[in-house]
Amino acid sequence: MYFKNKSNVATGATALDKGLSAAKPALTAVIVFSFIINILILAGPLYMMQVYDRVLASRSVTTLLFLTLILAFCYAIIAVLELVRSQVLIRAGVKFDRVANADVFRSVQRSTIRRSGAPPVQALRDVDSVREFFTGAGFLALLDFPWVPIYIFASFLINFWFGIFVLAASVITFVLALSNEWATKSRLDKAQTSAIAASNYANTTFRNAEVLQAMGMVDALRARWGRHHESVLSWQAAASGRAGLLVALAKFHRMLTQSLVLGLGALLVLQREISPGMMIAASIIIGRALQPVEIAIGNWKGFTNMRSAYARVQGMLRDTDGVSEKLELPIPVGHLSLENVVALAPGRQTPVLRGVSINIPPGSALAVIGPSAAGKSSLARVMTGIWPAASGSVRLDGSDLDHWNSEELGRHLGYLPQDVELFSGTIAENIARFTDARDEEIIEAAVLAGVHEMIQKMPDGYNTQIGDGGQVLSGGQRQRVGLARALFRLPCMIVLDEPNANLDSAGEQALVDAFVELKKHKRTVVVVTHKMNILSSVDYIVVMKDGQIQSAGPRDEVLSKMMGPKVVPSAEPARQRASTNQDAISG
Repeated sequence: MYFKNKSNVATGATALDKGLSAAKPALTAVIVFSFIINILILAGPLYMMQVYDRVLASRSVTTLLFLTLILAFCYAIIAVLELVRSQVLIRAGVKFDRVANADVFRSVQRSTIRRSGAPPVQALRDVDSVREFFTGAGFLALLDFPWVPIYIFASFLINFWFGIFVLAASVITFVLALSNEWATKSRLDKAQTSAIAASNYANTTFRNAEVLQAMGMVDALRARWGRHHESVLSWQAAASGRAGLLVALAKFHRMLTQSLVLGLGALLVLQREISPGMMIAASIIIGRALQPVEIAIGNWKGFTNMRSAYARVQGMLRDTDGVSEKLELPIPVGHLSLENVVALAPGRQTPVLRGVSINIPPGSALAVIGPSAAGKSSLARVMTGIWPAASGSVRLDGSDLDHWNSEELGRHLGYLPQDVELFSGTIAENIARFTDARDEEIIEAAVLAGVHEMIQKMPDGYNTQIGDGGQVLSGGQRQRVGLARALFRLPCMIVLDEPNANLDSAGEQALVDAFVELKKHKRTVVVVTHKMNILSSVDYIVVMKDGQIQSAGPRDEVLSKMMGPKVVPSAEPARQRASTNQDAISG
């Protein structure tokens, strides 16, 4: 059966929304636990009131014993609920992470391609910040906020003046919290932005550590990074200075409130309006009423960081999401066509491709040539769907690339970029694209790329760990392993961008041999190249200049126009195929 319907109704929910929705039952349970905990906490002030007013008056040890046992039972329940609440929050955080991070990772990958200069990897850390907030003390303080009015009401029940006192103290504490937000938000946001910029600049700089060392550029680039870092320190210092003043005021307010409530209670006792027990109970209730606000002030930086992180991730997800599930299309045979394609590089408004139209029959080999900055690598990226076309269409077997699920499309494509990127792991894992693969499939791709013998000479063979970016391998070795990865499982279409840029003569011969094998298997091959020797293996040539097709057609015909018939490489099978496909390539 060719098709399987995977379409879902788009809900507009982002990965973060889905993650929070998945954690919602656990968060609801935590809210219920918090309700019970706050009810049981009232046992403390009630115990103190009974001890002062009943036990001391009656001198009854039995009453004291039973009151103490009841209090211990209530506190034991609180301890158990606190433990359960903590475990539930941890599991909710794990569930949130598992639901959100997969989509966020994919969005980071798409954002890396589409938004030049953006620091999207920060989004993965931002998801951690959101998760950590909802599993930490800051979130628990928010859950206690609704109880502040309850405690204020309890204070009014004890005495009207106690109620007025705690209400005024709560308002002052709340104003201090809002002042903290007003005074620090913009500065903390700017500090966070500067910190992200400094971190990304440092990461980019250290990717070229050898150049820094060899050419004496360390101090110059350290100074440039230092300007970013100084901005971080400046904004953090400004925010911390204001926050420090407000924290000091909050501490003064808390200590003064704790003392004044006892003074007010003593005054009311002397006036015989309340009992000593009610005075102690009121002081405990007032302290409990102010505690959530004080905790919130202490965790305010974490809250603002979470809010900024949430906004950044949501913004990235809305920019890159909205892709509904696609139908599973038939396995393609490799018929690629481009119609009036206009393409933009990420972050730029000037087109790098303008009105490009190409029709490549399945099983054909096409070479893309031209001067530097002609748009050759851009064309390769558009052909593989890395860069979307701003207008026009790119079709594989008649289906626009946007109609394919990206993971499914990737299994049918092989791509060797100009700057080969390998990943930390073994050679075998890199060739197999980190999928579950049979050993014979990996070896077949290596043999086809002419890299099997080279791998066998390494100490651990296919199990050799190549390090981050394939740093263990030389440039030529990375390119040949990258070629094997592109040829893995013989995809229907292979796009190679300067595949022989770092190859020696043996590597170039292996590349030519791979071309011959690919044509035997009727695979469509597109190669971007500057070297003439590889042109003998292609059927068609496209000449690019300034983002447009300057000339296109059968190989011999194009080369004859460019350099004369005497320099055209001989390839009789290619001429025979070209003679029957005069209109296959159009510009």
